[in-house]
Amino acid sequence: MSFTKEVIIERFDRGGKKALSDFVISEERIAFYLNGEKLLSVMSVPHDQDAHFVGFLLSEGVIKSPKAVRSIAIRDGGLSVYLDAEIDEEARGNLFREKTLTSGCCVGVTGNVDGKIECDFVDTDYRVPIGALLGAIEEFMQSTSLFSKTGCTHRASLCLENGLIFSAEDIGRHNAIDKAAGRARMEGCDITRSFLLASGRLSMEMVVKCVMHRIPIVVSKAAVTLQGVRSAQEYGITLAGFAREGRVNLYTHSGRIVL
Repeated sequence: MSFTKEVIIERFDRGGKKALSDFVISEERIAFYLNGEKLLSVMSVPHDQDAHFVGFLLSEGVIKSPKAVRSIAIRDGGLSVYLDAEIDEEARGNLFREKTLTSGCCVGVTGNVDGKIECDFVDTDYRVPIGALLGAIEEFMQSTSLFSKTGCTHRASLCLENGLIFSAEDIGRHNAIDKAAGRARMEGCDITRSFLLASGRLSMEMVVKCVMHRIPIVVSKAAVTLQGVRSAQEYGITLAGFAREGRVNLYTHSGRIVL
């Protein structure tokens, strides 16, 4: 299935203009149905929709583990996801009671940024050698075919201690993390001993996703925000930004990166 659409454009420069073809991303409105009722719709690249929904529910605390899912099905040509699960009704209600529009490039919704995160401090002996981290970052920086075509996607890669890597792309940086983490957890992987690489800025709601998934190290090639730093410090997340060209800036809990 293609996630791009070829269009004809006019390109202007100092030499004049010319007509040529270009590729744009093809996003769709994906409907998420939870226990028979429509929960919400998201604008997303129609790929890994099941992992996206599971990852989103886990990051919001609506389900406590993938084992809570009784069934999941992708229907309507990929535009609807139907999930039946044992859920936390209060967490589900928080999505709409204290609904917060996130700072994402493709604005999302979260109920977990009101200071009521129910999650323990991330305390782990997991460590990553700086050489391994920089090597993973270098590989992560290599452009994907979808980004090369459109220049319009964010990416997330979850790198597990055993060498497995779960990667996802989407128009939204939140969506990409939900997809990568959701797929790993659906496959029964232990992501509490992993690090996450992300292409977008790490604001508070991005960090909170990782807190809810118990991912101890979160790294972006882009910037971090003050609230992102404060959340990472409070909940025990190693937060890093500007990871590029053989360097990385560490903001919190730097002891997990070993020289």
